[in-house]
Amino acid sequence: MADAPAGCVGIAAVERDTGIGKETLRVWERRYGFPAPGRDASGERLYSPEQVQRLRLVKRLLDAGHRPGRVVAASLQELLALVAPAPFAPGLDTEAPEVAACMALLQAHGGEGLQQALSRAVLRRGLPGAVCAVFAPLAMRIGDRVVSGELQPFQERLFGESLQLVLRQAVGALTPEAGGPRVLLSTLPGDDHASGLAMLHALLCLEGAACLPLGVQLPPAQLPLAAIAREADIVALTFSGRLSGKAVLEGLAGLRELLPRHVEIWAAARGGVLRPPPGLQGLRPLNDLSDVGPELARWRELLESRL
Repeated sequence: MADAPAGCVGIAAVERDTGIGKETLRVWERRYGFPAPGRDASGERLYSPEQVQRLRLVKRLLDAGHRPGRVVAASLQELLALVAPAPFAPGLDTEAPEVAACMALLQAHGGEGLQQALSRAVLRRGLPGAVCAVFAPLAMRIGDRVVSGELQPFQERLFGESLQLVLRQAVGALTPEAGGPRVLLSTLPGDDHASGLAMLHALLCLEGAACLPLGVQLPPAQLPLAAIAREADIVALTFSGRLSGKAVLEGLAGLRELLPRHVEIWAAARGGVLRPPPGLQGLRPLNDLSDVGPELARWRELLESRL
């Protein structure tokens, strides 16, 4: 490995980084000629940073519905052209100016002043407006830039930490409403992005839910135990796109089997790409964070009908 170019990583590290399985990488190598790893002195595959970057984009496009034959062998420029910017909020045609301002802070100043800019967005727009019009599209923009190599992972981590501090301050004074649902929040193993979870938590608290955030990547077997101990009504999960669609659906199906039947699962996926099978009972996909209010209204109506 001493002769390998700087930054090269092995196949296990690529699998962890991109969510693409080792066997899939080997199949693509034979079928499409990409990735084309080098080899270390022991004959083990080594992948350059450029190949890992392309594989992140390929994974993103596959999760969005593109076929492997179209994207696996595509060039970096072709992949970037296929990654269309996602809408930042339903019904709006222009991007909030705070998004560009926060991106500039990350790119030019390493994030200095970012937390203050996020706090000002809450003061200017209110919590739901800031989450739906600024924070959610900003998180997606930053994630896209990390995948394309324009931003570094540490910058995404910096944004996530700043955002969580701002949201904790915003919801600190809120109290649950009487009769509101008890909600557990987490992500499945393999999805370690906390920004979406913090935004969902804030909106649920604002709507009067009694929330218990359990952090990211809680082992699935722990969620049913926590749901029983806390007498939860809802388990809310967020998905950043790091897990494959198959892994997401398998994780949700496994969780459904372990949870009490009356406990709903709410799943908020990046870009609203979650397409659950019709037979998965009690699963409520959140196509956008603005769906939180209507979903809670539906839950309350359902509760009243049972009384």
